[in-house]
Amino acid sequence: MPRFLPHPAQRMITVLSKSGNRVEVQTLEAKTYDWSDVLWIDLHDPTPDETKMIESALGVELPTRKEAQEIEVSSRLYTENRTLFMTATIMVRADKPDLTTAAVTFIYRKQQLITLRFDSPMPFRTFAQRLERSRDAYPTAQKLLLGLFDEIVDRIADILEFVATDLNDLSATIFMEEPAEIGTVNYTSLLSRIGRNGARTANARESLVSLQRLHGFFIEMCSSQQGEELEESWRIAGKDVAALADHATFISGKVSFFLDATLGRVNSEQNTINSQQNKIIKLFSVLAVVLLPPTLIASIYGMNFQVIPELKWKFGYPFSLALMVVSAVVPYLIFRYKRWL
Repeated sequence: MPRFLPHPAQRMITVLSKSGNRVEVQTLEAKTYDWSDVLWIDLHDPTPDETKMIESALGVELPTRKEAQEIEVSSRLYTENRTLFMTATIMVRADKPDLTTAAVTFIYRKQQLITLRFDSPMPFRTFAQRLERSRDAYPTAQKLLLGLFDEIVDRIADILEFVATDLNDLSATIFMEEPAEIGTVNYTSLLSRIGRNGARTANARESLVSLQRLHGFFIEMCSSQQGEELEESWRIAGKDVAALADHATFISGKVSFFLDATLGRVNSEQNTINSQQNKIIKLFSVLAVVLLPPTLIASIYGMNFQVIPELKWKFGYPFSLALMVVSAVVPYLIFRYKRWL
């Protein structure tokens, strides 16, 4: 039995067709294909020849990669020949170091859905698995679009939940009491984790904004342009997106707070290190000044001159020792009196 699974590299187009009450899934291999009764066509980074084939077969003009990445609303949400073109920004590889976003275009007309993407967002893979388990739950193109929409929103919710959990773990380190030893906390690692969570949150907010626009556009145009009755679940999906957008804003503020707190701890620890270093340098400077007079006295009496008055004096040695002690103690007492120590 054929299956609807993530595309191998050599298979760029997957077709979902409906025959009677049974949904069949096929992977396009040849240029000649029976396009009657097609429910969903998923194009994953198609070649120019594949794009031309789909455009010729279905009578639509697919946006290019550059056109899909434009940020103007008029370039992302528009209608042509009673066909809705809706481009949304979707998070990609959110759990990887190279996390980013990708533009995904949903082309919708009555009882037919086309998706055009140049990356592989996880919601497409997870929705394909869900579709494989319960095909009868998505008998129409609108239900397929709603299912994909919900899957994308659920993925964003999971990412925001992960970010919130990771930030809570980070707070135990950032806001702990002073560590027993300076330098035991790896602030580079902390800043890296905060930065990745900040990037995840920013991508989630960008994706949610585009989904809100797509949702509003589809709700407005579906009835007027397609003459279809909207599923009640669209209303719930819209509320979910709005709630997640508010939550993403809250998490974004939390990320900024944690970043400022971490930088503050770094500066505080650096100031502590600098203070300790200054104390050490100050101590060595005082020792150098205190030991300088005794060294000078010892150098004088160590000269190899023939005539030194104290050379044959009986108390010359204890006198020189006493003189060196006094010359060391006097600067020390002066420093203490000046409160330089």
